[in-house]
Amino acid sequence: MCGIVGAVAERNVTPILMEGLRRLEYRGYDSAGIAVLDDKDEIDRARTVGKVAVLAEALQARPLAGQTGIAHTRWATHGEPNEGNAHPHLSHDAVAVVHNGIIENFREVRTELEGVGYEFASATDTEVIAHQIHRYLAAGKDLCDAVRTSVHDLRGAYALGVLSKADPQRLIAARSGSPLVIGIGVGERFIGSDVAALVSVTHQFIFLEDGDIADIRRDEVTVYDRNGRRVSRPVTVSELTADAAERGNYRHYMQKEIFEQARAIADTTEGRIHAGRVLDETFGPEAENVFSRIKAVQIIACGTSYHAGLVARNWFEGLARVPCQVEVASEFRYRHPVPGPDTLVVTISQSGETADTLAALRATRKLGYGPSLGIVNAPETSLVRESDLVLMTRAGPEIGVASTKAFTTQLSALLMLVVALGRHHGLSAERASSIVEQLDALPRLINEVLALDDAIESLAARFADKHHALFPAAGCSTRWRWKAR
Repeated sequence: MCGIVGAVAERNVTPILMEGLRRLEYRGYDSAGIAVLDDKDEIDRARTVGKVAVLAEALQARPLAGQTGIAHTRWATHGEPNEGNAHPHLSHDAVAVVHNGIIENFREVRTELEGVGYEFASATDTEVIAHQIHRYLAAGKDLCDAVRTSVHDLRGAYALGVLSKADPQRLIAARSGSPLVIGIGVGERFIGSDVAALVSVTHQFIFLEDGDIADIRRDEVTVYDRNGRRVSRPVTVSELTADAAERGNYRHYMQKEIFEQARAIADTTEGRIHAGRVLDETFGPEAENVFSRIKAVQIIACGTSYHAGLVARNWFEGLARVPCQVEVASEFRYRHPVPGPDTLVVTISQSGETADTLAALRATRKLGYGPSLGIVNAPETSLVRESDLVLMTRAGPEIGVASTKAFTTQLSALLMLVVALGRHHGLSAERASSIVEQLDALPRLINEVLALDDAIESLAARFADKHHALFPAAGCSTRWRWKAR
């Protein structure tokens, strides 16, 4: 859940980097830091423990300014949360690195680096990356080549932002297993772990693919794939607005997103249901041919998306009469499933970059499963690119940690899939039409419930001092009433 922001421009990038960090605060973190190349092309760095506001106060006391810089919010994995372990990490005050992900073989790399004289100032896995890049630079490699050679030495997941005092108008980005985007401005370029970090400065983005390395300058971006070949990645215009990730007048992000559910579900179903039926084309041009030969469904997901899959299993089997299995993505690769070429693999991910879900999807291909369908909230992501069929949920950014609209839009998407698939497996037109009618009415019903906010708040006060609650229920058709006394 760490956050990365970077920029190379003709103006002071410190305010851009700090604003980007503020927009990534929803990810959760324990420390924050920033590094820029100053007017003497020296790396100037500030790191603090705590909120971005603490880092902002430190910058007021000792300002940093530069036209190339990187910044980071950290959630501790290797080493306790303290200033020494906070990013960016330096090597010989010549290279600075920010990193999301986990380097699995960092101990071996660290031992090798210590053996040739490198000293470590932190307990993190990230510092080995900075030293490894410096090592290759000292051997005469170009900055981009040094990064490329370094990542070949690493095993694990990473999204990297790298700058060097030797190339002050240059920023290197690399990703494998962790998302990273490039923002395109006029005479300036940016990197971010999330589009939301950069929408205040640009709406044009390049989404890097796994294994990509990008050589970024103010007016140019050159992307290389994992084999070192120069490749072209499309520029996408984001529809995300700068205020979409703002809290507005709500007390907190979760409350805001609860109230956004009706719109999100309406957006998810819009143009996808017509005359009482779900359009097969919703899932892709080949969906009808795919659905007609599917005999079972395998759902793979993590966290909240996994729970959406558990709900949908009842629907697939109870409504569509299609056998359905649901697996936690992180466990799927360690099982010995019996694949079937007529099994539809359904992956669910809010971000489209969930590493375990992507790995499980790739495993299904090797095992001999049938076609895949991704239910994803974020376009231009790895899961979208690697799935045969796709259904976007249109929930928009979800910043609150407890999922609301991402979960309910996933359920809406899954119910549409149940109806579409069920039509090929005996689900009657009358029953399908009834389900679609209820799905179409869902945004209105949600708004009716949300209108009871004040009454619910008053009711909640009656439970505030209670330590336990029991809500008995059975199945998805259970009806129950509670009468206030």
